[in-house]
Amino acid sequence: MAKRSARRKYRDGAYESDNVHALFPSSSWSPLDRDREGRDRKYVKNIRAMSPLQQKLMDAIEERSVVLALGPAGTGKTYIAISKAVEALEQNKVSRIVLSRPAVEAGESLGFLPGDMQEKLAPYLRPLYDALNERLGGKRTKALIAEGIIEIAPVAYMRGRTLNDCFVVIDEAQNCTYGQLKMLLTRLGWRSTMVLTGDPDQTDLLPGISGFGDIATRLERVPEISITRLGDADIVRHPLVGSMLTVL
Repeated sequence: MAKRSARRKYRDGAYESDNVHALFPSSSWSPLDRDREGRDRKYVKNIRAMSPLQQKLMDAIEERSVVLALGPAGTGKTYIAISKAVEALEQNKVSRIVLSRPAVEAGESLGFLPGDMQEKLAPYLRPLYDALNERLGGKRTKALIAEGIIEIAPVAYMRGRTLNDCFVVIDEAQNCTYGQLKMLLTRLGWRSTMVLTGDPDQTDLLPGISGFGDIATRLERVPEISITRLGDADIVRHPLVGSMLTVL
């Protein structure tokens, strides 16, 4: 009897003022708004440069087939490259996105990882998944990977391929040898864009092994290739990152 009485009161609106609340208390907020409180930024369709050199990098990606972005941590190299890759895919400028980075441990050995190939590589490729999830959302990212429209692979599996009609991002290029970078650059096919990002000062290879700085210097003599060297002033992470890099 008590339950029936409660249902009758609910139908009559007796509880409306007590139990029903607005999902978003502020009517001015919309999920499409640029967020001031740290909500998911995947709603922001187009990114914007936070410094002149970031703008130079974005313009170079629009205009050139091969772009190298060198700079310290937090300057937006990877995020800009992947955002531009997603933008090119959505505008039908390319039919696929290929993301690659070397499977190099950052100063410590993790030993043998369990699982199949994808599970073993997942920890090394996690930063690429993070950027894709932020631009596309997790569900759509998984769907595009399952369809083969987005491919994430280690550098070791790039030899022998010709990458036509796709946007290629080589992340953490400072952990590639000169020979690996030469191999990757020569994978470029027709109607494709290739962006290499990295910080030559943060290589996890033995001294003298990394080839990113050397190959960037050599490619500066090729006018059709753009080399963008970002600096501490372009860091968009926590302000302390820039302060630390000036003394470390």
